[in-house]
Amino acid sequence: LVCLHGWPSDHHHVEHDLEPLFEQRDGWRRVYPDLPGMGLTPGADTIRTQADMVDVVAGFVEAIAPGERYVVAGTSYGAYLGRWLTARHADRIDGFLAYVPAFRPDGGGVKPEPTVLVPDAEVLADLEPGEELWASANTVHSRQGLAGFRERLKPAFVRADHAFLARLDEQGAPAVPSPTRPAFPGPTLLLAGRQDSWVGYADAYAALEDYPRGTFAVLDRAAHGLSAEQPVLFRALVSEWLDRVEEYAG
Repeated sequence: LVCLHGWPSDHHHVEHDLEPLFEQRDGWRRVYPDLPGMGLTPGADTIRTQADMVDVVAGFVEAIAPGERYVVAGTSYGAYLGRWLTARHADRIDGFLAYVPAFRPDGGGVKPEPTVLVPDAEVLADLEPGEELWASANTVHSRQGLAGFRERLKPAFVRADHAFLARLDEQGAPAVPSPTRPAFPGPTLLLAGRQDSWVGYADAYAALEDYPRGTFAVLDRAAHGLSAEQPVLFRALVSEWLDRVEEYAG
């Protein structure tokens, strides 16, 4: 299971989301890379476009699991890269999880207006500089949510190579082609937040026909921080997806 994180983060937040699901589940090798320019992986002058980034990720998978079948999980930007992989390697991937997917990381698509359903004035009053980003990504404001941001996401944002990422961002993010026909056959879960003002949910729904074994779920009381805002539903849906992948892969 290759797990791809968001932008400009690192592997810690997706590891935190997914590892609890394997406490009672054996037989899975989980790999959590830091993408180039993020975490402990440096950027490189040879990576100039999103296509180059996909090539790097595909090459990484081949290096750690040469010739093997694999499963992809991605969140936000990581889901964008994962969708590219299902387009390229439809005959080699046994399942795909995309949660709060940025299938159009150029900012396109239909997105709801920012909404806070569970406000906490005291939490907002304690925000430090730069933490408004967390508030805008979540429709549920809580001490626990802010603590998780400070522990796993904020340090990654600071550590990222923003000059490298800005150069890459300037090149744009082309739309992902549909998986090679026939459509991607593996069990899929597309999981979106109803209040996600960053990437919305419409693009994930529009991709559903490319995944005939796909479950599409859009959760109320959830924005881009869905896994923290709706942890019970998140884990239930992902656990059911893992069951389907195990059944499919034999």
